[in-house]
Amino acid sequence: MPAPTSPGAQGATLSTRALNRATLARQLLLRRHDVSAADAIAHLVALQSQAPKAPYVGLWSRLAAFRPEELEHLMTNRRVVRLVSLRGTVHLTAAADALALRAWTQPVLDRAIGDRAFVRAMGGADPDEVAEAGRALLDARPMTAGEAGRLLADRFPGGDPRAYDRLLRVRLPLVQVPPRGLWTGSGQPVCTTAEAWLGGPAPDGPGPDDLVLRYLAAFGPASPRDAQVWSGLTRLGEVFERLRPRLRVFRGPDGRDLYDLPDAPRPDPGTPAPVRLVAEYDNLTLSHADRTRVVSDDARARMATPNGIIPGTVLVDGFVAGTWKIVRARRSAVLAVTPFAPLAAADRAEVEAEGARLLAFTAAGAVDHDVRVAAP
Repeated sequence: MPAPTSPGAQGATLSTRALNRATLARQLLLRRHDVSAADAIAHLVALQSQAPKAPYVGLWSRLAAFRPEELEHLMTNRRVVRLVSLRGTVHLTAAADALALRAWTQPVLDRAIGDRAFVRAMGGADPDEVAEAGRALLDARPMTAGEAGRLLADRFPGGDPRAYDRLLRVRLPLVQVPPRGLWTGSGQPVCTTAEAWLGGPAPDGPGPDDLVLRYLAAFGPASPRDAQVWSGLTRLGEVFERLRPRLRVFRGPDGRDLYDLPDAPRPDPGTPAPVRLVAEYDNLTLSHADRTRVVSDDARARMATPNGIIPGTVLVDGFVAGTWKIVRARRSAVLAVTPFAPLAAADRAEVEAEGARLLAFTAAGAVDHDVRVAAP
């Protein structure tokens, strides 16, 4: 038998299927796990929450006994928060990670206020002064960023309130407070600062090295370019090089170096993968530069929408094989599946069974449930 590869040394070439199974294992999608929602969120670093109910489906697809009230309890008790971080989009993350993750991804957000049109819209007001005044407003009570922008326009006349609104969302770590994001109710995004919501500055959270290691634990094996797509940041190659002595290095199907934690799971490529219905905007499909480990180029093109909405996806044998959505009427709920190619009879039956379970979870109050698989 060959000697095991030591950290930092060049390892074997990993096939697309090997990467698929490794990623599914890290994403808790090879089987449903008996862990708490809090532990799952911490492991996954952050759950995409651009669609407020998506994290509930994301946890349902991964955990054996998940109930919506478990996540609602974490949100109302301020153990998890919804705020803008990775890729400049709203994510759900553990309170202990929130400020560190937001600070790490701040350069992504800063790009949104660097253009001349924004400078003109500020009307000569000093961005630092406006941001600090906005912080005082949002520390005092939760409000929409639009309301804060209008109040700031009274103090800093001449600027566009919408520019002040935009500045606050970029400069400040704003938590969208409940009922926004709750399963049993919602509302418009009402915000306060993370420091005010969490009771003061958080203790030191994970730094860049730790966050990259946690990315690999949840999404690896991966390249610096993959981590950059996940985070929205650039120049992460420096971090990977610094960590290289602690990592194993493999070759990907395209010959690129892929880094991984030495003891992370890398299942046999032949490991069975059950059908899963993955939430819309799920980071499983958005967190690699080369997404063919989960989404073929053809499937990715068919998922694309003009307005950038990322639909819920159907995994068959570990790969995206179609999309799903739930259509509700007064007394009924229909889960509509659109496969990208004809499904084998056994796969179709598994899709229908998983769809029935998802309807029972998401639309328990509907009298009639139906799963409809369209012709590809």
